Amino acid sequence: MEDNPLSRRRLLWGAAGAAGTVLAAAGLPLLMKPEEEVKAALPGPARKASVAAGPPATLRTDPSVDYAPAVWVEASESNYTASDRPEAYPIEYVVIHLTTDIMPIMFTKFKDPAERVSAHYMISATGTRIAQCVRERDVAWHSGSVWYNHRSIGIEHEGWTDQPVYTAKMYEASAVLTATICAKYDVPVDRDHILGHVEVPLSTHDDPGTAWNWDKYMKLVETARRRIRT
Repeated sequence: MEDNPLSRRRLLWGAAGAAGTVLAAAGLPLLMKPEEEVKAALPGPARKASVAAGPPATLRTDPSVDYAPAVWVEASESNYTASDRPEAYPIEYVVIHLTTDIMPIMFTKFKDPAERVSAHYMISATGTRIAQCVRERDVAWHSGSVWYNHRSIGIEHEGWTDQPVYTAKMYEASAVLTATICAKYDVPVDRDHILGHVEVPLSTHDDPGTAWNWDKYMKLVETARRRIRT
């Protein structure tokens, strides 16, 4: 996905607001505000760009999400493949991505049938918001490889490769999500099965970038995985 010239300060939009719920299982805060409030908190240029991008994504709590702390922001049915995983295909990998745009614009892209792209989850730069856009049983189009798409779950992280904002809470929230996925589908917690987008064979992307701290992340995933009962 291409970057754009909007101010990097837009990554801070996720810090606005005080309402929210608690990610009890991991002790992590998960704040979620209605989309119109999020837009109001954006810096001027980012707010205008978000409005220009099209209708706001609907953020709603849905009991059908696979990961309880997430909210359901459904991608277009034209941007993923309906399936019945893990019966149809084993889930063997987690692929880590970087959005290169703010979450509201990414939601709009996922909802646009012309974009031909989606991911299962998206995490805000602050780590306080998690959205699910594709059910885990379905095949999101996120890795650029049909084979890996069918056998993986993709997690997008809000940021840019040239100026990423990988906060401690983002790492923590992502690690708990990845550990939960690994526990559910018996995915080994190692670098052979938890990949960056750049590591998918024949990938044309370089995310999550060199600033992503894999040692730190894997230690967090390992710690969270030990705490999850299978």
